[in-house]
Amino acid sequence: MSKLLIRALETHDMLQLEAAIDLVENAFADPERYGRERIMREMLVDDPPFYRQFFIALKGGRVVGVGGVKAADWATRTHLLYLSAVAPEMRGQGIARALLAARVEWLLKRFGSGRVLVSTSRPKRFRELDFVEIRGSKIEGRTLMRLHFRKHKQRTAKP
Repeated sequence: MSKLLIRALETHDMLQLEAAIDLVENAFADPERYGRERIMREMLVDDPPFYRQFFIALKGGRVVGVGGVKAADWATRTHLLYLSAVAPEMRGQGIARALLAARVEWLLKRFGSGRVLVSTSRPKRFRELDFVEIRGSKIEGRTLMRLHFRKHKQRTAKP
């Protein structure tokens, strides 16, 4: 059995990019909101203040999961988790959790502090990483959750 590898999507690798787009497009199956061109634009945006970073899960050299994180356009130090999908035959193996952990770790290393928002139908997965539900936010089975994060500074002993 091959090992699961989580890494940043390399947008110059057309095979990975196409596989990630296919996965998201098929998972959401809503061409009005999640059409191929829109997904591709999201994955290829290169605008540093309004970054987008995607991570993929690879197993046996195949893209089996994808998850994005982006800057909230009008809110300082606020990040959004979005366009997360796992291949149907690979669900239930911890791939979504691994992608979630990788994105949170990336945010912590890159920004140090801030907040993360996500709309989810699976709040348990997010609670495991200290996300909390925003009261009264449940709409059509999806809950809005948030995480406040801050790097812990190492204390140095005084002489």
